[in-house]
Amino acid sequence: MSSRRWTHETAVKVAQCLAERFQIIVSATVVRRLLGDLNYSLKSNRKCLSSGNSPDRDEQFKAIKRLREEFRRAGDPIISVDTKKKELIGRFKNPGQTWCREAKRVKDHDFRSEALAIVSPYGIYDLQRNSGVLVVGQSADTPEFAVNSIVTWWLKYGRSQYPTARRLLILADSGGSNGARLRAWKKYLQEKLSDSFGLTITVAHYPTGTSKWNPIEHRMFSEISKNWAGVPLESFEILINLVRNTKTATGLRIEACRDQRQYNKGIRVSDKEMRQLALTKSDFLDKWNYKLSPRPQDEEEDLAPRPEASSTPPSWLRSPCAASASDASPIM
Repeated sequence: MSSRRWTHETAVKVAQCLAERFQIIVSATVVRRLLGDLNYSLKSNRKCLSSGNSPDRDEQFKAIKRLREEFRRAGDPIISVDTKKKELIGRFKNPGQTWCREAKRVKDHDFRSEALAIVSPYGIYDLQRNSGVLVVGQSADTPEFAVNSIVTWWLKYGRSQYPTARRLLILADSGGSNGARLRAWKKYLQEKLSDSFGLTITVAHYPTGTSKWNPIEHRMFSEISKNWAGVPLESFEILINLVRNTKTATGLRIEACRDQRQYNKGIRVSDKEMRQLALTKSDFLDKWNYKLSPRPQDEEEDLAPRPEASSTPPSWLRSPCAASASDASPIM
């Protein structure tokens, strides 16, 4: 007998093999029972081996915990942000099952060229209120799109739900459009969020390879995926309605809207522009923790006016959710 301790064979085939090779006649039921007695069972691969872990990983988790406690006690907003995986709009298979009398017929191949659109859903999850906003972008997933999505949340919900707040904590991954090393991410946070609304923005990034611990992943994105499992995302309306109807017994409520603006990739931020930011790095693990303070308006001539200073805000300050505000269910 070989020393192999695993097999893909079914119990029926194992019984046949025993009969052909060793003249041992047993049924598949006996094979299953004997394998069970030996603690064998069908198992899939288990994702548990970490790769690329930073030696400062645990310390950063402790730092994030301290920040969350500080902001929670003060009643200041804490949001977790990330981009959900890209989705094809059209009659494409969506993993999962749903109760119906006849299976939905979809395309046999997921060719991107046949999709009505390829969307980048950017999520903002409010830890204090257990609510979220999903902005469905139709352009590139860029730092500008990410910050505009956060601005959308603040304009439509954040500033009314936290009327006295003067600071905001953002929890984000270390990569993607809100990566810790992206200059454009910090530049747009400064200009479009901190300067425009007078907010002090504290950002804490989860170390590389630990994105599954970002609260938005298991508190918001997982619930959305379960709610639309097995339902083809044939149109924007279906996608948005499925997101809006995602609810949990713990009170999760999610709003969704489209962002049809076009965003350019590869925007570079010069050293001079970086020096003009009111960026303060933390004394502890500054590669992942930093703060952006609002700059006085008279120091930067090219800054956009704050909403209260102008009756007509610039186009990037107009929430893409505004057009659907009348039929949107309010987040409580």
